[in-house]
Amino acid sequence: MILYEYPLHERIRTYLRLEHLSLRLRQLATRMDALDHHFALVSLFEIMDVAARPDLKSDLLKDIDRQKHMLEAYRGNPAIAEEALEKVISELERSFEALSTQTGKAGQSLTENDWLMSIRSRISIPGGTCEFDLPAYYAWQHKTGVQRQAELGKWISSLTPLTDAVHLLLKLLRDSGSPQKVIANGGQFQQNLPQGRTFLLLRLALDLSLELTPEISGNRLMVSIRLMRQGEDHRPHAVSEDVPFELALCS
Repeated sequence: MILYEYPLHERIRTYLRLEHLSLRLRQLATRMDALDHHFALVSLFEIMDVAARPDLKSDLLKDIDRQKHMLEAYRGNPAIAEEALEKVISELERSFEALSTQTGKAGQSLTENDWLMSIRSRISIPGGTCEFDLPAYYAWQHKTGVQRQAELGKWISSLTPLTDAVHLLLKLLRDSGSPQKVIANGGQFQQNLPQGRTFLLLRLALDLSLELTPEISGNRLMVSIRLMRQGEDHRPHAVSEDVPFELALCS
């Protein structure tokens, strides 16, 4: 199965982008090659760009607080595993504390590093980080992998409260949805969303062997899915057969 996710709210769209970038950054930072560490820095700067939204930190804190109060209401419920509940609440409290005590925007301390910012200003230019443009960066790439990893770890740590909060909130959001087996009749599926409940994320699982990709659109009122298959002309074409898939709506 291949899983697709579609945000039904702009805030969740930002969270998913941050999660995608932070997972890529962590994977690249564990490697030892200078080229991997170059693209780790690309990911680091992209996270800083996404995190530059002035309302992001307050949105995260509100979401963490909302989740905490919602889960606290389950205390004493015999149908709930008390130990697991307390563990999640503690994680939310730690995440709230780490994020709220961080001054300024995520990665703000990195903007005070002139060396890093000189790389950031040129890294989006094709070939802009060549040795004749940034000799100091070229020299850094010739350090040992262990030395580069240590410095990357220090820079990444300034973003950790933000990215950890995003990972935790998205995990809880995903856990709130139960997959349902549905059929896209003639390759198309449409569903009106129940009123009185705000859905934030759509998750769609397709059989990989079908070689189909979904075109998804949605808002707080409805979702629409059209299944496509790439033709010999390398363009996507709508399919006309009935296709089973799994759908989960998370709130």
